[in-house]
Amino acid sequence: MNKIRIGIIGYGNIGRGVEAAIGHNADCELAGVFTRRDPQTVKIASDAKVYAMDELASKKDEIDVCIICGGSATDLPKQTPEIAKMFNVIDSFDTHARIPEHFANVDAAAKENGHVGIISVGWDPGMFSLNRLYGNAILPDGKDYTFWGRGVSQGHSDAIRRVEGVQDARQYTVPVESAVESVRNGENPELTTRQKHTRECFVVAKEGADLARIESEIKNMPNYFADYDTTVTFISQEELDKNHKGIPHGGFVIRSGQTGDGTNKHIIEYRLKLDSNPEFTASVLVAFARAAKRLADEGVSGCKTVFDIAPAYLSPKSGEELRAHLL
Repeated sequence: MNKIRIGIIGYGNIGRGVEAAIGHNADCELAGVFTRRDPQTVKIASDAKVYAMDELASKKDEIDVCIICGGSATDLPKQTPEIAKMFNVIDSFDTHARIPEHFANVDAAAKENGHVGIISVGWDPGMFSLNRLYGNAILPDGKDYTFWGRGVSQGHSDAIRRVEGVQDARQYTVPVESAVESVRNGENPELTTRQKHTRECFVVAKEGADLARIESEIKNMPNYFADYDTTVTFISQEELDKNHKGIPHGGFVIRSGQTGDGTNKHIIEYRLKLDSNPEFTASVLVAFARAAKRLADEGVSGCKTVFDIAPAYLSPKSGEELRAHLL
């Protein structure tokens, strides 16, 4: 069996997760890690080689799919279309409002060069997106609800760390349990942002910092905390390192709907509880890399999302095995 040769672009949390996920997929192998840092300073867990980014173009014949592990703000909008000119690509672009624009850019680059690009792969967007689609298709007369957490929001944690006087911080997004239960009970509530989630902030302040000012700035920060019930707890760096060093996350997608004359109610629920947000996201990326390789082998080109990929393309099992054991 020829293994799927995967190149990792960027070696942060997602890149390390992809490396680990490849080790759990016998039909995949790591062809190399590509970094903007000095390759000599990047130590990876496997025996694969680390290359400078400017060496990527020379590896066209050695890589089947590149998994691009940069950030959605500045890295992926530039990197994914550029690399799609040379390789089949996967990314985890998660700026929902800009997905149509990103799709168009990757689609043009991939089609022009005969490659496959699958974007916005992960758990939201990604697995949650699929479950929203399934729920809407099966129960057209109904409502969608998505709850995130309890989990670390890396973007919100970074926003807290930018506040003057803050040394370190972790922020947890927490679903409001009464809201979740109302949805599960089929009550179809109209929920505001504040009614769906709360935010818990654990903050290490610098010595001598004004704690009251820091708390006020956090709670009133527009686009991050102002629309939520937010608690701020000041702790030591030692406590933060001991109790809040992981990156857990998860959440729920719920579709509440009715059929027939409306007498019969139905609830569809999909839940994720993740010890490691980046490792789970990376595992999804590797499964979709398998799909990208299969599509490319069939002569398909252009950009795709999780909506376009047949489930069987994600599995290393044959159609016969899937029908015998999973159907």
